[in-house]
Parts: sequence; structure tokens; C-alpha cells
Amino acid sequence: MPRFDLLSLYPLLEAIVSFMDEGVIIADERGQVLYQNPAAGEMFGAPPNEPIRTLNAVGPCDLQAALDRACGGERRPPGNFVRFEERVGADGTVRDLECHSGLVEVPDHDRPLRLVITHDRTDRRRLEAVFNRARQEMVSNDPRMLEIVARVEQIAATSASVLLQGESGTGKTEIARMIHRLSTRANYPFVEVNCAAIPESLIESELFGHVKGAFTGATQDRPGRFQAAHRGTLLLDEVGEIPLHLQATLLRAVQDQQFEMVGSDAPVQVDVRVITASNRNLREMVDAGRFRADLYYRLAVIPLLVPPLRQRPGDLPLLLEHFCAKLGQRGYPQGGDFSPDAMRMMMDYPWPGNVRELENAVEHGIICAVDGTVVPESLPQDIREFRSRGPRPLAAVPSEDAGRRRAEIADALRRSGGNRSLAARALGIDRTTLWRQMRRLGVEGA
Repeated sequence: MPRFDLLSLYPLLEAIVSFMDEGVIIADERGQVLYQNPAAGEMFGAPPNEPIRTLNAVGPCDLQAALDRACGGERRPPGNFVRFEERVGADGTVRDLECHSGLVEVPDHDRPLRLVITHDRTDRRRLEAVFNRARQEMVSNDPRMLEIVARVEQIAATSASVLLQGESGTGKTEIARMIHRLSTRANYPFVEVNCAAIPESLIESELFGHVKGAFTGATQDRPGRFQAAHRGTLLLDEVGEIPLHLQATLLRAVQDQQFEMVGSDAPVQVDVRVITASNRNLREMVDAGRFRADLYYRLAVIPLLVPPLRQRPGDLPLLLEHFCAKLGQRGYPQGGDFSPDAMRMMMDYPWPGNVRELENAVEHGIICAVDGTVVPESLPQDIREFRSRGPRPLAAVPSEDAGRRRAEIADALRRSGGNRSLAARALGIDRTTLWRQMRRLGVEGA
């Protein structure tokens, strides 16, 4: 094997170091910088194409002082490296830098040289902050939920319209509130409107307001929800329930931030960020001609699909603990221990009502606990009945009967406005049975 003179390798080693992503600085014991690679100057915000001369003036950072703090003011022997972090602000950006430094013995040098290797940890720290915030605000470890939170972090500061889709009770409203809290509009109103709860004849007035005399009973001017949300955020929940003839007016309000109050032809200008939510598939409604395509694309600049609870069972223990603590703050008994059998029943249950149903079930269980422990008998009837029926295989259904049942379920859902509880009541079954039949028959929304 051929032998190389170490000096002959210096040009090669310097070329390698100059292309490294890590910053490399070499200084003498007095802190005079002998060498720096391009990454080091960029990380510390030093002027481009200018050498770093001393460790106490590495861009805006006093790296010598940071080293002294990390070493506790003591001189460390060669080979004994220390690790410390510095937050450096330069050119309008803030970087989180992780530094490793120590003295290195060099052949033909009487004194060791100071080596500082720096890693840019900014992206990692931001990601950790996102995950921590996700756990605090969303109570989830599910990768899809954490991905949603990461996206919320990205888009919160903008005014882009956001469309949240997912089943009822999955947490769409909480995500909308998080977007508002993290936005520059956080100090202004957050206004929620459930479009499914407003009669069709009143929804235009509710959203855009009316003037005195606009209709019978309009005895004075009344601003609408868009005016109430001025400079803040407006959440339109169940936006798919807005009738077609009003969707053009809503499109103009979202797109131009302008509209007329009912009974007036004077334009009203607002500054509102619009977030919409729906438990129905708006894309399918567009294809069926029940929702305007131009409005859909205006609302779905940032579409987010929230997964149902049954698809993230790992979140159940976290949510149970969270709801127990929340109830404890309201004066309920502390602890909220669940017996193994009760926990097994809750893990097996499909949760058609999602997180909202789980929260109610936890409250029910704690109220009906036996000697401070939630046992199977403490749980709501739907969960107990699901357990007693067991996970029975779904029997094959003749195609004619399946088609008739599918039509009955679809009709009940349509008449109830998509409300599964009301639809199940109209069909004479419970919600869990309705959910299972929807899945078996391929009914939309299962």
C-alpha cells in the first residue's frame, strides 16, 4: 500500500473541508482565527468573502465568551471537547447552532490549536417545537396529526383560506382555533358560524348583516358575522350546507373581501381570513353540482384532511388522560382509573362520533365509576352494546336488499343534514349500527 506525505494531503483535505455543510474554524490559543471554511462564515452571519479574525468577533457572536462559559472558565486539556449551543441572529434570520470545540495537538506545533465544528440545528429545533406544540394543543402522537400541525405552523401567518375536512368530532374546530392563535390576527376576533344550524332563510342576513327595513322584523341595522370578524378569522363550519343561490355572494366576500348587507346596495369592505370546515366531501359535491367549483377552489387554497379517531387508536390513551385531567379541573374526582376490561372495550370501539364522543364517554365513565375505577358497567350504553354484540362478521346481503337499505340510509342522512344521530334515530337503530351498515354498504361518509 503506497504511503503519502501528510503535507501532500493538505490541499485535498482543505478542499473536502471547504465543501462541508458543517462550519469549521481553527484558531490559536489567543483566539486568533487561522482558518475558516465558507459554511462557518455563513452560519455565524459574517460578511461574505471577509475572513473571521478573532473568536470574540465571529459575525455578531462572541464565540470566545461562549467557549469560556461552556468550559466553566477553566482550561481543558487537549482532546477534551465541549458542546454548547448558540442562537445567532443576522440578516433578519435566527439560527440555532450547535458547537463542538476542543484543543487539538498538531505535529510541528509547540501549542495546540482550537478547533470549532458547528452544526446548524435550526430546522431540527423548529420541528421539535412543532411536535411539542402538537402534543400540548392537539394531544396526539399520530404522524398524520403531527403533519397537520406542522402545516398549520407553515400557513398560520398567511391569510390563505383553509378548508378542513373530516368526520364530525375529529377536532376540525380546534385546528381552526390553533391557526388563529398562531396567526398575526390572534389579537382580533375569532368568529365561529355553524352553517347547518341556521335556517336557509336567515343565513344571508346572519353572514352579511341587514339594514333596517330589509324584511319584516328588521327594526334596526344589524352587522353580520363577516363584520364581526373584521381583521380576525371567520370559521364557517359545515360550509357545504350553504345553499347554491348564496354561494356566489360568499365567493365575492371571500375573494374580494366585499359584499352588501341585505336590503342595501352600499358595499361593505372587510379584512377577514376565512377558514371553512365540512364533514362532507366538497369535491364530490362539486362533481354532483351541489357546490360551486369556483367557490370550492377559493376555499381550498390549503386543504387539510383530519383522520377519524378509529384510524389513530394510539391516541386513545393520550386523550383519556387529557380528558380525565380536564374533568379534574372542573371538580370531578381526580385520577380516573380505567380497569383493563373497560380500557379494552374502549380500544375495540369504532368511535363513530370521534373525539367528541370519546370525551363524553370519559365523563360518563367517571361519573358512574365504582370505587373510583371506571369499569365496563360505567361506560355508555353504545360501548357496552357494541361489546355484547361482539365483532360479528357482517353477513352477506342480497344485492336487491343492499340497494334498498343503501337508499334508505342515504335518504335518512340527507333529511338529517348529514347528522348521524338523527339519521340513526329515524332508522330506528343506534349510531354504531348505522356506522357499521354505512361501511358495509359503501355509503358516502362511512
